[in-house]
Amino acid sequence: MSHTLSARKRQRQNVKRRLRNRSVKTHLKTRLKRFDAAVAAGSPEEARKQATLVQKFFDKAVTRGVVHRNRASRKKASVFGALNRMLQQSGG
Repeated sequence: MSHTLSARKRQRQNVKRRLRNRSVKTHLKTRLKRFDAAVAAGSPEEARKQATLVQKFFDKAVTRGVVHRNRASRKKASVFGALNRMLQQSGG
């Protein structure tokens, strides 16, 4: 247990931030799973829509400081690479 007032406040802030960060990370994982499902289903329109949403939410997470910018960049590149591969194979 913390002793000083500032340490107690810091502890309260950390709890709030941890919950907020967990929520954002869970949302990101869900978006990635939806994108993967769209690619697996072979639906180009849905995959394109989900890829755009993945990009949007990763950019927001970077702005909020939840995810490092290099990790977000790597994930977005992976998503759009998979999307482009799928579009090349389907011919659209």
